[in-house]
Amino acid sequence: MIVTLIIVCEIGFWVLLAAGLAVRYLLKMPRAGMALLLCEPLLEVVLLAVTALDLKNGADPSWKHGLAALYIGYTVGHGHRTVKWLDGHAAHRLGEAPKPVGPPRYGMARARHEGKVWLGTLLAAAVATGLLQIAMWYVDDPSRTGSLESWQATAWRAAGIHGLIALTYAIWPKKAPADTSATEAAKDAPVGARD
Repeated sequence: MIVTLIIVCEIGFWVLLAAGLAVRYLLKMPRAGMALLLCEPLLEVVLLAVTALDLKNGADPSWKHGLAALYIGYTVGHGHRTVKWLDGHAAHRLGEAPKPVGPPRYGMARARHEGKVWLGTLLAAAVATGLLQIAMWYVDDPSRTGSLESWQATAWRAAGIHGLIALTYAIWPKKAPADTSATEAAKDAPVGARD
């Protein structure tokens, strides 16, 4: 049941996102669209409540509960950035906003961007670990919570791998091609250096 609910929450996330952006830009109702977008965290609250009820009703902690915690953590860590990115593109495609500026592609500006994305993964791992720890305290039986502990390790392993990947952008920054236009170079320059 938990896996089905995770799938329903993921589908619900994209349905609410599409509906919110359509109402906001196609129907020209920005407040109603924003209200739909703000309903998205309710999906994670429902998933959290159902997972807690499942454990309360005596279910053995399993990979399903760990996956639910990781899903909620990922949504907390990366959901806002995803919604903001799609909102910018919808405003451009469906509204009259200018095309959103993409992430920098070269140098330390790209490294800083990758570091910020990694901070979202770090937050996701922290949230998932916290939820899993609360579940382990709630079950209060170390012989039954081994799978939840392994999911904590999985969350930090993923954050560590992502951190190493982000670090490579700082150690080996990608250089702009020699024929890159001045506009490209200005786009990738630090914000304070732009005129």
